[in-house]
Amino acid sequence: MTVGVFGDLGTPSYAPGASGRDVERDAVPDPRTRGARDRWRMTPEARALTVVSGVLALIGLVVLFSASAITAMNEDKPPYAYFLKQAQGLLVGVVAFAVTAKLDAERWQRWAWWIMGGSLLMMLATVLPFPPFNTIIAPERNGSHRFLLGGSLQPAEFAKLAVIVWTPMMLVRKAAVLRRLGKGLGPFLVVIGLLSLFAMMQPDLSMAMTFCVLMAVILFAGGARTAHFVFLGLLAIPLLVQKVQDTPYLKRRVDSWLAGEAKTEKPASSVADQQNQSLVAIGSGQLLGVGFGEGQQQRGWVPLAYNDFIASVVGEEFGFVGIVSLIVAFAAYGWLGFRISRQARTPYLSLVALGLTYITVLTAFVHLGVAMDLLPNTGLTLPFISFGRSNLVLTMLMTGILVNIGSTRERTYGVDATDPFVASPA
Repeated sequence: MTVGVFGDLGTPSYAPGASGRDVERDAVPDPRTRGARDRWRMTPEARALTVVSGVLALIGLVVLFSASAITAMNEDKPPYAYFLKQAQGLLVGVVAFAVTAKLDAERWQRWAWWIMGGSLLMMLATVLPFPPFNTIIAPERNGSHRFLLGGSLQPAEFAKLAVIVWTPMMLVRKAAVLRRLGKGLGPFLVVIGLLSLFAMMQPDLSMAMTFCVLMAVILFAGGARTAHFVFLGLLAIPLLVQKVQDTPYLKRRVDSWLAGEAKTEKPASSVADQQNQSLVAIGSGQLLGVGFGEGQQQRGWVPLAYNDFIASVVGEEFGFVGIVSLIVAFAAYGWLGFRISRQARTPYLSLVALGLTYITVLTAFVHLGVAMDLLPNTGLTLPFISFGRSNLVLTMLMTGILVNIGSTRERTYGVDATDPFVASPA
């Protein structure tokens, strides 16, 4: 039997009530009540997570409008063009959140193979080198093939969800042989390895690394042997270094960051200039910022200011307070998510909650680190904030799953049956 960070994978050992197991509000209903229904009631952690996510999403719309207005006008579009697209994505995301928050998260265990299979097929469609895949279905954009359907769908984003729901499913199923390299870790390495290979072919090394790190975190929490991670790491590091050396744009990014070029007065490369301008934007914001819509860096100084470097816009227009507020918000998201993970009603859901929380918080802090030149440029967006409908919808969907894991199923009667925020009586 395998015992990991979250306990025995084969025997759930979670206490009723606080764990989220089904509870019944009244053993015998009052005959005067008008109807009864089973429903999900949010725990304090789930309610707080909903509030934090809503605030982040609204801040994202505000910041995005300022960051993208000039770019839109330069493209002969209305200044609110990107804002409207993001608002459409947020509406879809809210629906996805509402559905997944009320959908029993255990169902994702049954759907895991279908989701992973679909993700593999979509990722494969982006890298097939012949028509119509490379001309119509997944045409080149900015030197890569990462999108389907004219840019409205980014399969790699939804592949992250596939990794999160599939890896715990296989981990629970293979708990008895997990500590064996071949039968235990072999299937994970093959399937996630394929996803990572397709990501590198797009090319998108950041996403390939994200898949692998996400798998490793879930496996480690589930009880995989540390020696296996050391062994695989020793194999992977030389391959990663070689890939960076063989990919010109990656090599330029890493070499520039290691040399500290972004901190020089006049960077010699465009890669360093992007992070240099980000530092200028954050520095010029000082304590409280220059004010909403008054930033200068999104006027072309920082390429993709509404996407890869939107944190620099926050730093310039809202200052040190704005950056710290983002850090606190995502730290709160992480704290709440990990509490939900520890209190989950099954081992599978515990690991899913861990993955959902980890990927959102990791992506956020990597983005903030890049904007402040603490990390080399990775191209990762800021969840809830950066432009990108696929990413926003996925983030809202994943948060909805996390909220469901942090909710309890109850039988309620009367008027309380329709109010998810009414606290259960002691």
